[in-house]
Amino acid sequence: MSKTAVITGASKGIGAATAILFARKGYNVVLNYNQSYQSVKLLTSSLTGQGFSVSAIKADVSNKLETDFLINETIDKFGTVDVLINNAGISISAPINEMDLHDSDRIFDVNLKGVYNCCKSVVPRMISQKSGKIINISSMWGQVGASCEVAYSAAKAGVIGLTKALAKELAPSGITVNAIAPGIIDTTMNSDYTIEEIEDFVSRIPISRMGTPDEVALAAFFLAGDGADYITGQVLGVNGGYVI
Repeated sequence: MSKTAVITGASKGIGAATAILFARKGYNVVLNYNQSYQSVKLLTSSLTGQGFSVSAIKADVSNKLETDFLINETIDKFGTVDVLINNAGISISAPINEMDLHDSDRIFDVNLKGVYNCCKSVVPRMISQKSGKIINISSMWGQVGASCEVAYSAAKAGVIGLTKALAKELAPSGITVNAIAPGIIDTTMNSDYTIEEIEDFVSRIPISRMGTPDEVALAAFFLAGDGADYITGQVLGVNGGYVI
């Protein structure tokens, strides 16, 4: 029986690239989305048209009732959840004294609470089957911090702490939990940066270019595979060597 992967925030960017890769590798793939209906509809149609087993499910990951719905619908459709990739995230840049409280709350709700909710919803199922892979998409800013990204950096740092703690908790149940910390990746999330800022970032990257969503997807696929069975509680940097 094919394995099943749930990917949150799968309508575009890293999430979409990951969904495409896992579908092509033979997984049943659930593409979670919240607001980007048209994007996920096009992606789902494209993948099903190629004969892949995919399904789109709407759920706001910041709401535990909705993440329960996401996991239960996945099990009803495919019978299992073997891989959970917590990718859903938002970014709003502003100095802390100018950051709207609603915006910072939303960053924490989606980027950190959303990961917690999805893990809490899927863990009982994974424990019962004594297997599972949880992969949390953090950020290099969660490791080193970024000016004018205090809420985002703090939330992504929280994802790393969650990953390390949950890995220890679930290891006896045969479940691994790891994080990926992407560097500067060529997605729409970086559209807030000016061309000059992007060029400045790239000048500091030893590989001398931005990363691609496909490269992050490949890292997730590795962590989801049998070759990573002895890897848990780790943070894999996909950053072209860019460290601060």
